[in-house]
Order: sequence, then structure tokens, then C-alpha cells
Amino acid sequence: MKKKRHALILQLVQSHEITTQEELLGLLRENGFDVTQATVSRDIKELRLVKTPSKNGPAKYAVSERESEGRFGKFYEIFSRSVLSTDSAGNLCAVKCYAGTGNAAGAAIDAMELSGVVGSLAGDDTVFVLCRTPEDAVRLKKQIDTMLSGESNAQ
Repeated sequence: MKKKRHALILQLVQSHEITTQEELLGLLRENGFDVTQATVSRDIKELRLVKTPSKNGPAKYAVSERESEGRFGKFYEIFSRSVLSTDSAGNLCAVKCYAGTGNAAGAAIDAMELSGVVGSLAGDDTVFVLCRTPEDAVRLKKQIDTMLSGESNAQ
């Protein structure tokens, strides 16, 4: 039963943009698996699913293949260990970091090639991200907050 559920989870993650455990839980139930939130959480850990940024929305679950895990896993690791908070004003998004980690966080933002991002300017503990529009800055703030929280409830 567990192997079948894991196979279905991998298939669902590859064919849908699943941003929360609740969405995954619902899809599993629609496909005949009566599971709990705790089971879904354990499955995610066992399958080593990772949250990756999507180009135009909240972070989504993805299969952590060696290549993608290397690329996006590193960016997520940088964020989870360096970013403290985010804010937006106009078409700028400010990312506050621990001292000495601003440059790494800025490089990660640039490498993710997120939609609406023109570029970043990083200092010791702050990154200013220039976005094309104020809406893009708000969306980037939400995306970063989502990556940090591990869920898409950051609004």
C-alpha cells in the first residue's frame, strides 16, 4: 500500500503544481487513499520532496533529483539559513539577512531566474531586488516568504 501511495505521490507532484500538504492530501483522497496529514508529511520526508520556486506563483513540491536538488536545494538552503524577513515598497523587495549572508542570498535570487525580477543589489545583511512592477515585488515577497515557511499560506 505504501509503495503504491509513494508512486502516486511522485506522479502527482510531476503532473500538478502542488503547493501545500493539504493539496496533496486532497489529491490522494481523490485517488482512493484515505490518509492523514501526518502520513502525508512523513511521505514527503521519505520521498525527499523539496519545495522549489515556480516562475509565476508560490513554491511547489518537486522530486529532488540529483541535478534539481543540487540547484534548487542549494538556493533553498541559502535562504533557510540566511534570510530573516522580507518587505516590499514600490517595485523593490527588501530581503533582510543575517550579517554576512546578503551576497549569497542575492546570488541565489539571481540564479533562480524568477519572473518579474530585473536584478538584485546585495550588501552585508540586506538584498534589494528590483522588480519590473510593484505587483512583481509583492509577488516576490510572497514567494520568498513561502519558501521560508515551507507552505503557501504566506500572503
